[in-house]
Amino acid sequence: MQQPSSPGKAVEELIERCRAIGMRRTHALQTILELLLKSERPLTAQEIADSPPAKGHIDPATVYRLLIRLEEQSIVRRLGLRGRASYYAIRHPHSHDDYLVCTSCGSIDELKLECPVKAIQTQIAEQSGYQKLDHELEFFGICPTCSDPQAAGQERQKERSSP
Repeated sequence: MQQPSSPGKAVEELIERCRAIGMRRTHALQTILELLLKSERPLTAQEIADSPPAKGHIDPATVYRLLIRLEEQSIVRRLGLRGRASYYAIRHPHSHDDYLVCTSCGSIDELKLECPVKAIQTQIAEQSGYQKLDHELEFFGICPTCSDPQAAGQERQKERSSP
């Protein structure tokens, strides 16, 4: 994941992108962007709303509205399966992340490989004449936990015994 050098600088750059499209700098907007930047994985709107910086300070409906607006403006990317919670991640200009999505439990993991379609994207741009070509890639399958019945049973046992 290619991000600006410091978290503060990254938030400021995102705020400037938002202001350029007519969004106001608000506590809610800044909190959502900071949470998504600091997270090592995409987050659901509910996870954002329930996080300590947001809970009690930002109405969950505001979180949902801002995420939708940020997605419409290509500031964040929505991931996940239809019929399940959507996950959100920051879209970084000039770089991207590809993801693995479990069709069984809905978990999402970042693909830790060099982008498998980079060469194809370059070829498409050269042959089509399109400029600033971009793509989003999600692979769907069954995660290791769900594909191993014994591991899945242990996970469920841990969930039941957790407070």
